[in-house]
Amino acid sequence: MAEPKGELAIRTLAMPADANPAGDIFGGWVISQMDIAGGVTASARAHGRVATVAVTGFTFHKPVKIGDVVCCYADIQKVGNTSITIGLEAWALHRDDSKDRIKVTEGVFTFVALDKDGNPRTVPPE
Repeated sequence: MAEPKGELAIRTLAMPADANPAGDIFGGWVISQMDIAGGVTASARAHGRVATVAVTGFTFHKPVKIGDVVCCYADIQKVGNTSITIGLEAWALHRDDSKDRIKVTEGVFTFVALDKDGNPRTVPPE
């Protein structure tokens, strides 16, 4: 069985209010959870404020269902002068079979470190 890439950044529960008209969890909700997870990871690496500037290579593999526990894993792929590129994967633990997790979505997010005025700043060394 495949394993998630990166570190667990957030874990949350998919609720009925997050469902689309077809009864699955709205894809935009999943993307927002991944953006939060990436932001937490990028902010820790940048030692401060960051903003999402790009999202690429997004793939939805499987639907998320109401009641699933969604786990977002973050893997820092590149640190530039002001930017941090992070691969993110969302995995679901289905409510009816919580011992097996499946990858539901993946994408690459780029964040830029910001100073107190909202201008790009250098990402400090580790």
